[in-house]
Amino acid sequence: MMFRSAAVAALLALASPVYAAKPATDLAGTWLFAPSDDYPGLRMMRLSRGATGWQGMVTSDWYGDLRMRGLEVEGGSLSFLIDNGNPRLPARRWTAEPSGSGMHVTGDIWHRHVDTQVRRGTPADAARLAFPTYPLPAPATLKPDGQASTPPMEWSSWNHFAAAIDDRTIREIADHLVSSGLRDAGYRYINVDDGWQGDRAPDGTIRPNARFPDMKALADYVHARGLKIGIYSSPGPKTCAGFVGSHGHVAQDAASFAAWGIDYLKYDLCSGEGLYRTAAEVKLAYQEMGQALRATGRPIVYSLCQYGRDRVGTWGRDVGGHLWRTTGDIEDTYASMSGIGFDRNGDPAAAGPGGWNDPDMLEAGNGGMSDDEYRTHMTLWAIMAAPLMLGNDLRTMSPATIALLENRGVIAIDQDPLGRQGRRIRKDGGAEIWAKPLRDGSVAIALFNRSEAARPVAFTAEDASLKRIGSLRDVWAGVPDNPARRSWTLPAHGAVLLRLK
Repeated sequence: MMFRSAAVAALLALASPVYAAKPATDLAGTWLFAPSDDYPGLRMMRLSRGATGWQGMVTSDWYGDLRMRGLEVEGGSLSFLIDNGNPRLPARRWTAEPSGSGMHVTGDIWHRHVDTQVRRGTPADAARLAFPTYPLPAPATLKPDGQASTPPMEWSSWNHFAAAIDDRTIREIADHLVSSGLRDAGYRYINVDDGWQGDRAPDGTIRPNARFPDMKALADYVHARGLKIGIYSSPGPKTCAGFVGSHGHVAQDAASFAAWGIDYLKYDLCSGEGLYRTAAEVKLAYQEMGQALRATGRPIVYSLCQYGRDRVGTWGRDVGGHLWRTTGDIEDTYASMSGIGFDRNGDPAAAGPGGWNDPDMLEAGNGGMSDDEYRTHMTLWAIMAAPLMLGNDLRTMSPATIALLENRGVIAIDQDPLGRQGRRIRKDGGAEIWAKPLRDGSVAIALFNRSEAARPVAFTAEDASLKRIGSLRDVWAGVPDNPARRSWTLPAHGAVLLRLK
């Protein structure tokens, strides 16, 4: 994933005497940053002056060419705005001041403060350090392929391990998914998130890093346990954790994944947001990988992770997607979970067999919420027909966590073949009632207490679109209840899940 070597660094030191002799106030041309593999991997600045005034670019390993906006030049000094394509973050002000024969550059991008020197380069340097660009495909619509008829059920490495993941841990997780009974409850995918990537071979083929010595052998191990395996990449040059992405190698990476026996791909926008600035470009970038996966001939579930932007639910299926994120990353807190689940859960009209709104992973078992809050988490994801993605360390689960995650009645509501996403029916202060129709004609009703204290929460037959209720089952308890009952006293942040006929 490195863009430069020691040899390149040596070349940078050989700046042309002609360019080095230019006065500092002559700003036009190429200015070189010291080589660095750290974020954001700055390569060079290029400045030109035309009929409309000064223009400039900053070239980065992560984002390609970033246009200097609001560029102001006074004497030998520059002031300009830079952004990394993330619409949630404001553009940041950068400055470049004369310093010796070069310039002193300061500014902020994402989480990093830049404070460094640049020196003059040559046109040859500019050509050598130019960021490669590749054409996106023509718009197309991919036909459904019959996968993901119900929301995928899986385990992902990111929430607990982040990028600190390896082959041995994945094998142990696969073993515990089986021994815990969670495989038989329906969880089938073991997904390796960010952190597996190494570098590229001379022919461009992606290679795992030393922590994953043989991806094909790992896939075989997972498959031998009746499970499937997933992997992770990005349409950008870098993944979110700074590993090599699929930019410029989309078809090549898809072919590698298929050859390894991969069954699932999470494709995370990450640094691609700096390259693909419009909704149309983002859609085509995801279409490109969707077409590449189809071209391999191997069935691979395709997870689009671009944070719910650009009304992804309206086009996710068209680019080959089987699930698409509706939000940013979840955190192991009630505030994060409830904010996503109750308020940013995607358009129910977009979800159904073959394509699902994805409000991100389950946090149960990671320790940041109470038992009642984790029950609310699971209840809310089930009523929404959300993909159920375990995000904890399966090797250290408590019996209570296993019982929460493997409840067959709750899973059956999430996995109901009708594939309808539940909706909020009523809200009364901190109380909410959600309903989800099921294929057998019954209705799932979820009662939630978002308040900070216990309170009664009641529903009516009309909330379930029923004239009368002949049977009522408490899904978490796994027992029938009085069909005439309409009210439950719920603890703070608690939930009840019912199945009615």
